[in-house]
Amino acid sequence: MNVNYTAEELAFRDEVRAFLKSELPADIAAKVKLGKHMSKQDHERWQQILVKRGWYAPGWPVELGGTTWGPVEKHIFDEECSAFGAPRTVPFGVNMVAPVIIKFGTQQQIDHYLPRILSGEDWWCQGYSEPGAGSDLASLKTRAVRDGDHYVVNGQKTWTTLGQHANMIFCLVRTDPEAQQQRGISFLLIDMKSPGISVRPIITLDGDHEVNEVFFDNVRVPVENLVGEENQGWTCAKYLLTHERTGLAGIGSSKAVLAHLKRIAMKEVCDGKPMLEDPLFRAQVAEVEMQLMAIEMSTLRILAAAKEGGVPGAESSILKVKGTEIRQAITHLLRKVIGPYALPFLEEEMQLGYDGELLHADYSASLAGDYFNMRKLSIFGGSNEIQKNIVSKMILEL
Repeated sequence: MNVNYTAEELAFRDEVRAFLKSELPADIAAKVKLGKHMSKQDHERWQQILVKRGWYAPGWPVELGGTTWGPVEKHIFDEECSAFGAPRTVPFGVNMVAPVIIKFGTQQQIDHYLPRILSGEDWWCQGYSEPGAGSDLASLKTRAVRDGDHYVVNGQKTWTTLGQHANMIFCLVRTDPEAQQQRGISFLLIDMKSPGISVRPIITLDGDHEVNEVFFDNVRVPVENLVGEENQGWTCAKYLLTHERTGLAGIGSSKAVLAHLKRIAMKEVCDGKPMLEDPLFRAQVAEVEMQLMAIEMSTLRILAAAKEGGVPGAESSILKVKGTEIRQAITHLLRKVIGPYALPFLEEEMQLGYDGELLHADYSASLAGDYFNMRKLSIFGGSNEIQKNIVSKMILEL
């Protein structure tokens, strides 16, 4: 199994780098690299640049607006985007619901929703988790009762990322309360402007409004918005989560943030020398870097298998566990390297162009918030404990 890039893949990497140098807006890259707040308009602007180039939906079939890229090209593109400071693609439309619609949806759904995702007309959010159903997603309670040519939906979703911006939500709902948990679930596409939907913000530890609660009170959803068969939504959910967990490894992002850590550690001085020259701290950085190199090789092995027609399975759970632990470890070291200056948090310093007096440096403002925010990585997308159970059952056969 060859995990080295071919000449064609190296040429593609050069093409991506040239594109990012010429097309990535400098203000957006600065926000990403310094951890400043990104607006909805920032994401939309970058999306349209990618759409114009034809690179926004690499996982889609070409005839639907996708690319001819294989898994290796996707990996290269993600890694280079992280290195240049491109914003992470908001995944809920293009990378999550779209593949489900393509795989399980009707031709009418494909023709209607996919062009609207490309144009930015629809901004999607995910309706999976509930107050009593997180990693144990199959225990969800949100009900959808058939009433003629509509479903009537009642219940609550939580931790709905960027739901305050969304006009559409894809939801798992219970359509047969008498069936075995997984068999009584359906996958619905719901207009967020429907009467009976309300969104309540959840303010996180870093003071940000990223996640929400979404309430459904007798919301009427057309039956034509059902994806796949009624009571077979768990099949759609598993298909979506496998793709989500593979991406949660965040190799490119971790490599970019690790490089950022090293730059800061060369600037910060302790006992008259850069922190990166401190033997204990340098050893901690080296440990994380070795783990990152190891998981990158594992990712490349999985990509090499996918290139030959394989499909990511329980291996995606391994990538999710280790990848999220590495990203959390890097944020811990970033706080450690600037010591007490990581403690204060001033909201105004999170805006690009802030011209007030800095507490320390332009790179220090976001470090505490990033540290707190990254605690979620080992929980969402299925907690790491659940992922370990999947590995023990599906790979180790315990």
